[in-house]
Amino acid sequence: MKISTMIRTALIVALCAIPLTAPRPSAAEEGDPAAAAPNPALLDPSLATATAPDVYKVLVETTAGNFVIEVHRDWAPNGADRFYNLVKIGYYNDVAFYRVIKGFMAQTGMNGNPAINTVWRTARIPPDKVKQSNTRGRVTFAMGGSPDTRTTQIFINYGDNDFLDASGFAPIGEVVEDFDTVKELYSGYGEGEPQGKGPSQAKFARGGNDYLKGSFPKLDYITTATIIE
Repeated sequence: MKISTMIRTALIVALCAIPLTAPRPSAAEEGDPAAAAPNPALLDPSLATATAPDVYKVLVETTAGNFVIEVHRDWAPNGADRFYNLVKIGYYNDVAFYRVIKGFMAQTGMNGNPAINTVWRTARIPPDKVKQSNTRGRVTFAMGGSPDTRTTQIFINYGDNDFLDASGFAPIGEVVEDFDTVKELYSGYGEGEPQGKGPSQAKFARGGNDYLKGSFPKLDYITTATIIE
């Protein structure tokens, strides 16, 4: 089915991470940031800059089941390096699939700790050329309007979303095992605010997982993400 130009534009805009005002850390985070972030790199992106292997796999364990992503560095080297480092430091552990749109994509990558979001939201990934298309199962970084604004948020394409390619959305890999699990991620809340009734990125940034679990209790979460190859 062809997607109209208007709908395509809306979907592309919605995939862009909203620029956010830095949330104020809680008293606990101000007093003891190490307690909120056991791995120092979670609060200091400069400590997470390793070069990824040419090809690696990530086991993603979620509340809906498990699946495996295979990442190819030659597809988008800067994005592949960032994803590798984020997985290695545990960034995606206990992170929600807060925006899941049937037939389109499942989006995740905002950390449940507001202090961690604050430091990583400005840790931009250098642009990558689009070498692969956003087809079914491909994994791609979201961005804030242009390819040089990618940071931590990723989405998994549910269908052939090749219309995203021209806007600079560069896939880094694809789901190679248990894609059915991805299709089972909870999608009942639909699009996020202000377009829909789902979670607001701005409120999420301020309130973290407490906001999501209080207002959107049915969301699925990544429990752990681990490099397996």
